[in-house]
Amino acid sequence: MNKNSKIYVAGHRGLVGSAILKNLQVKGYNNIVTRTHKELDLTNQVDVASFFKEEQPEYVFLAAAKVGGIVANNVYRADFIYENMMIQNNVIHQSYIHNVKKLLFLGSTCIYPKHAPQPMKEEYLLTDTLEYTNEPYAIAKIAGIKMCESYNLQYGTNFISVMPTNLYGPNDNFDLERSHVLPALIRKIHLAKLLSESRYDAVIKDLGVSDIEEAKDYLATFGVSEQSVEIWGSGKPKREFLWSEDMADACVFLMEKRDFKDIIIANAMKQSVETTQKEIRNTHINIGTGTDVSIKELAETIREIIGFKGNLVFNTEKPDGTMRKLTDVSKLNGLGWKYKVALSEGVERIYEWYVARF
Repeated sequence: MNKNSKIYVAGHRGLVGSAILKNLQVKGYNNIVTRTHKELDLTNQVDVASFFKEEQPEYVFLAAAKVGGIVANNVYRADFIYENMMIQNNVIHQSYIHNVKKLLFLGSTCIYPKHAPQPMKEEYLLTDTLEYTNEPYAIAKIAGIKMCESYNLQYGTNFISVMPTNLYGPNDNFDLERSHVLPALIRKIHLAKLLSESRYDAVIKDLGVSDIEEAKDYLATFGVSEQSVEIWGSGKPKREFLWSEDMADACVFLMEKRDFKDIIIANAMKQSVETTQKEIRNTHINIGTGTDVSIKELAETIREIIGFKGNLVFNTEKPDGTMRKLTDVSKLNGLGWKYKVALSEGVERIYEWYVARF
């Protein structure tokens, strides 16, 4: 890519896309194309085809997706598989039709089996059963990986797939029902602190309700009070978290400096020549830190940073999900990139960002 290359960032308002957009702008890229969902419905095949015909982007970051936490993934199963597959199919296929020079598709580490060995290497894909609660979303993302890989092999395209670990950062989703664990914990513990300090106006403003009794009743459904915050599960599962702006830096690095052929070479170094000649697979790249913490440790870190004095209550009647999800990032490190922002620093940053909104 050069500074005036036409670059389309799909999903530029979300956690992932906004971080990529910011990274590109900071680095001086000045010909970036974006569309809001209202302006372009990526699940609509005709509209996406018209957009690519009109704009003719040279590079594409496919960060648009329907995302959510464990509850949303389990409840809205049909929505997650349908919408994500439609978005991917339309954008990837039109990128091929209109000769896009390079595309980067963003997936998720939930693509790996529920009981995958830890840390999770790229070659563990499709070796066992997926975690049930997010199976539809994971299958959609696996399809996206295989679509990029297949188009590269059949048509000679240069489509790269990356699998970020759990992300957090500016423009994250803090919805109490649909958000991922880290932003959900930040908001719950923040609101519990406000309640404990009788800062009722701030609670009402945060939730957008009419009075404090309505707020308390609503928060009680999520296990939030002035004395305690309920957390689903035992707190024992371990998760890896990556600052979204680090993820964006890794994505732009790969688009600038690495091609599909480089990934094949990296894979070949781990395989026998005979196997490599017969099969090219698992060409996606994990993006993460290679370190993890338990949900309990995460919650305690957030409580300390926010300054909440109440209790953390772990509801063991609720599901834990996969007990551990840690990525092996040796392939990405070997290609020349490593993360910078530690978890404690990142939590402080995102909490400051969240508080500044109110």
